[in-house]
Amino acid sequence: MAEPATAAPRASLSTLDAAAMLVGIVIGIGIFKTPSLVANFVPNETFFIGMWLLGGFVTFVGALCYAELGSSRPSAGGEYQFLKDAYGPKVSVLFAWARCSVIQPGAIAAVAFVLGDYANVLLNLGQYGPAIYAVIGVLIVTGINFAGTMQGKTTQLVLALLTVAAVLVVAVAGFMAPTLSGPPAPPRDLVWGMAGLSMVFVLLTYGGWNEAAYLSGELKDVKRNMVRALMLGVAVIVALYLLVNFAYLHALGMDGMRKSNAVGADLMKIVAGTSGAIVLSVIVCITAASTLNGTIFTGARSYYALGRDVSVFHRLGIWEERGQTPANGLIVQGVIAIALILYGSTTRDGFESMVAYTAPVFWLFMFLVAISIIVFRTREPGRELPFRVPVYPLPPLILAAACAWMFYSALAYAGWGSIMGVVVLVIGLPLIFLQRDS
Repeated sequence: MAEPATAAPRASLSTLDAAAMLVGIVIGIGIFKTPSLVANFVPNETFFIGMWLLGGFVTFVGALCYAELGSSRPSAGGEYQFLKDAYGPKVSVLFAWARCSVIQPGAIAAVAFVLGDYANVLLNLGQYGPAIYAVIGVLIVTGINFAGTMQGKTTQLVLALLTVAAVLVVAVAGFMAPTLSGPPAPPRDLVWGMAGLSMVFVLLTYGGWNEAAYLSGELKDVKRNMVRALMLGVAVIVALYLLVNFAYLHALGMDGMRKSNAVGADLMKIVAGTSGAIVLSVIVCITAASTLNGTIFTGARSYYALGRDVSVFHRLGIWEERGQTPANGLIVQGVIAIALILYGSTTRDGFESMVAYTAPVFWLFMFLVAISIIVFRTREPGRELPFRVPVYPLPPLILAAACAWMFYSALAYAGWGSIMGVVVLVIGLPLIFLQRDS
């Protein structure tokens, strides 16, 4: 590990860099997996598209909230700094522990598993091939980011562009494919509980936009560019998701989507036959690599924030001047993610295990971030803000309600994996007595 130094993050990211990071993180493997699940929980095509629009609306509202927080309180610690300012260091240190031990390495491991699954289709390495590819992916992407921020952000820009192109290829293929949907799907009654469950999958697919908060400490002219980066990134994401889902409906119809276990693969098979599986594997590998790079880039900033405030982890609070990176944070993050990959390789489905592990803890702290806007406005009524969420206090209340709903759903439906994540969070409680005075 590097020795202690006085270097600090520099504002080196443009609006395009941040937006590309956001797009690359969010648009990943979910759009090729979750639409068929959503279709099974809603009564018809109108509700299906409506759920994706509602998910886009919640994402847009969340982005507005984070634009206010990120532009007024820029920090490489992102949500860590918001929680610290709102509730004090004890809550922020607990969040840093949760993000470093549960949220971020779990998300990295989940994405790495999907990358491994599809890479193993292209070149089969046997039963443990997906885990081998997952570990290799984490090592390579961590190494790129360890080399420097410039290498990390350039890689993300290239991967984000490839991701957008790949999703557009799937969408165009869907609209060009012959319609095989047959007669309309039989009508189903609307069950609000099932519709609510569909939103769990929709918001999972939209998840990741909040990572832009961790770029605020390195974003040029953050007071103006934070909202621009968030709005640009979210607009691209919502537009692409709607386009792809309309393409799925055109090619497969609701009944075909409901019967599909891999809706993206089925669409590509219509267009390209058996070679479509190979094409889709390449596409998913690209999108997973993009998500993996963005998640590793932003996640290491949490370790840096934890090291700055908790003396026992002071070596993590080092900013490497040469590469402009939180070098030690990247190393520790990679080690934990690889350990989770090894654990996940012993379960039935590594991806599902990692989603269950991270979900309730993630939504619990995002709820606190949403409420922090109300805390700041109440505490500092006369403060000038570079950007204010419109129609206050509706946006933070809407985001908080969505987070509470997701927290409950994760605990209710994700099984024992979610309990394990909460247990790891509780293990970190003693750390709240070790934070530095500030």
